[in-house]
Amino acid sequence: MNVTARLIVAVIVVRLCCGAMTAYAQGSSGERATYEPRTLIDLPTAGMLPHNTLATDLDFYHSGGLLTGFSIGLFGRIDVGLSYGGVGLIGTESPVWNKVPGFHIKLRLIEESTSLPAIALGFDTQGKEEYLDVPGRYLIKSRGIYAVLSKNYDAMGYLSFHGGANLSLERGDDDTDPDLFVGIEKSLGAAVSAVGEYDFAFNDTNREALGRGRGYLNVGLRAALGKGLTLGLNLKDLLRNQQTISIGNRTISVEFVQPL
Repeated sequence: MNVTARLIVAVIVVRLCCGAMTAYAQGSSGERATYEPRTLIDLPTAGMLPHNTLATDLDFYHSGGLLTGFSIGLFGRIDVGLSYGGVGLIGTESPVWNKVPGFHIKLRLIEESTSLPAIALGFDTQGKEEYLDVPGRYLIKSRGIYAVLSKNYDAMGYLSFHGGANLSLERGDDDTDPDLFVGIEKSLGAAVSAVGEYDFAFNDTNREALGRGRGYLNVGLRAALGKGLTLGLNLKDLLRNQQTISIGNRTISVEFVQPL
């Protein structure tokens, strides 16, 4: 089954699952979203948590991997949180934990207006997928220091564009270049959104790096399943940039946001 067919099937399944729940408060997807999306798949947006709310994020990935994160929203302009995980946590293999927990903080500098996008600055040490002791980095590097902007438009629902730049602190592969990334989100009715992102991965291209110089193209679907609860189904690395694992990688994300 090709990528297009998989996405069509996923849309149908997700719409059936959440169709009976759209009258209730939503998560961070669809036209009735209660919360701003803080990430697309691997990449950040300028979205923030409301003041005094807690977000629990679960990312399930290859090799029985699970990453768990907790974030708190402060004053509607600051998100701060911790994350930790590893591989082999699901299944029969022995768990292999990440070397250290991840930490992130994001500050919204400018609120979105009719003429201006929302702009945020952040710092994030949490990479994606498994951690490799050699060369001392995650399969997908953490953002490190980054800036991101987000702009929303009315277009048969919501259409959102995101873009940013970052400088990762993961330099075990001796690739210290800054990086760029872009993303898009489109609502598909009250509770579902389609997302896509492209990481240029300029910092993953030298001889010691893991990428082939194609960048990382990811697509996915988000479905709000109830009050504060959002489910994500993702297809990652469609350009097959990653050399270490065979990606066309399928991952699942779960987000639950609740007031404190």
